[in-house]
Amino acid sequence: MKDAKFIFVTGGVVSSLGKGLVASSIGALLQSHNFKVRIRKLDPYLNIDPGMMSPTQHGEVFVTEDGAETDLDLGHYERFTGIRATKDDNITTGKIYYELLKKERCGDYLGKTVQVIPHVTDLIKSFIFNGTEGLDFVICEIGGTVGDIESQPFLEAIRQIDYKLGKQRVILVHLTLVPYLAAAQELKTKPTQHSVRELNFAGLQPDIILCRSEKEISCNQRGKIANLCNVSLSNVIPAPDVSHIYELPVLYSQYGLGTQILEHFYLTKPKPNLTEWNQIVHSMMHPIQEVTVSIVGKYTEFPDTYKSLIEALSHGAISNGVGVKINWVNSREESESSVNKELIEDKLKNSHAVLVPGGFGDNGIEGKMLAINYARINNIPFFGICLGMQLAVIEFARNVIKFEDVHSEEFYTCRHPIVKLVGNKNANLGGIMRLGAYKCNIRPNSKMAGAYSSAIVSERHRHRYIINLDYKDDLEKNGLICSSMSEDETCIEAVELENHPWFIGVQFHPEFQSKPFSPHPLFISFVKAAVNRI
Repeated sequence: MKDAKFIFVTGGVVSSLGKGLVASSIGALLQSHNFKVRIRKLDPYLNIDPGMMSPTQHGEVFVTEDGAETDLDLGHYERFTGIRATKDDNITTGKIYYELLKKERCGDYLGKTVQVIPHVTDLIKSFIFNGTEGLDFVICEIGGTVGDIESQPFLEAIRQIDYKLGKQRVILVHLTLVPYLAAAQELKTKPTQHSVRELNFAGLQPDIILCRSEKEISCNQRGKIANLCNVSLSNVIPAPDVSHIYELPVLYSQYGLGTQILEHFYLTKPKPNLTEWNQIVHSMMHPIQEVTVSIVGKYTEFPDTYKSLIEALSHGAISNGVGVKINWVNSREESESSVNKELIEDKLKNSHAVLVPGGFGDNGIEGKMLAINYARINNIPFFGICLGMQLAVIEFARNVIKFEDVHSEEFYTCRHPIVKLVGNKNANLGGIMRLGAYKCNIRPNSKMAGAYSSAIVSERHRHRYIINLDYKDDLEKNGLICSSMSEDETCIEAVELENHPWFIGVQFHPEFQSKPFSPHPLFISFVKAAVNRI
């Protein structure tokens, strides 16, 4: 193994402080100094992966190129660094114990008593060290909060790595909360002190403390933290709230985070080149105008469910020099008892574009189809992704082709199953999941071709159901064109309306490949269509 250096990012006091964004920003900063980096996520929960977890608990499931269902933070890693994440970049306690028990059953431990130390911690270290050849830095984000029972094996593994490799190859960055108490009108450093003490109990001493706060932290308060937590003042770095997450690399650079990391390792590099990041921030802070895009979904009260989608829309907006305002429309409200067409139309009436995202389950689908119908009839730009595309096809079959009893096999047994299961329904839960990147052939002279300017593209998928090819001719002769097919011609990858300004549905998830420096072509085109309605 080349002498890669390891940066461990932990969090204290409360969860959801933004460790993933810190790890991503560190990666971007080190890249600006021309270092090669990789970012990984170690999650302490017992699930194998987040694929079967509720979006209301865990947020978005991010899909990698090689078909892994992973934590949403891997999306941030890709967007900030441009490096494609893989299945080897996300580990969970569930995966660790799954591998451990397989090895034990195969006799790999030769009759030894299998224990957390050394067997679990050895597997964690193996994950951290695997595939780090040729890298300058490996950034590892530890999920959860320091002090949680489930995090202890990960912290012990880090302690062992820190002891073995020494500070010349390891640095610990700890993100903590410095809350503001309005009644006392002051920031409180005590939670940070307790958080660092929890780390000390695990045998770890942070080298850098990032102080997340909604108010500016004074030099005196930073000095207090430095003195009581055994960290130099220059390594107690503010992490204030920002308007846009893409401000973070520039902000952390100004606060000296990149410099302090390099000084820790006695490394010298040219001044970081953050020109592109400054341009991105300027574009987001100074849009020439704003468009309103309605996202019609069933988890709209949990925006993390649509994290990559939100970011992809902002990337498309940056490319068009505009801002984007999201109008969240909860499709479940209109479908739990009686479907209310007027209410849906009222929520969409001021929209420049409508987007129906992916999802699983029948809750809220009628509300989504009402939104699709409204966009189709009123020539409002429409973008359907995964389930959104399937519902667009069902709506078209109902209201244009006039099929009776038409639906998806996912939800109902019907006369016209225009959406069907990919494989054998008895294979596993829901059948065979199409996961990861698949090539798609784009139909010439279509809106899809105009957006991509390419005949073949590769996109990431996460679905069990596809459009039934038996109905392809019926769709096309009525004006819904199949503008993209899978490489083996077995799956309709995209549909679009002939006589509509912009009406496209795709079976894949383009949002997973969009980045601030390289917005996805479909989101550029979609936002441009919305701008044309202003």
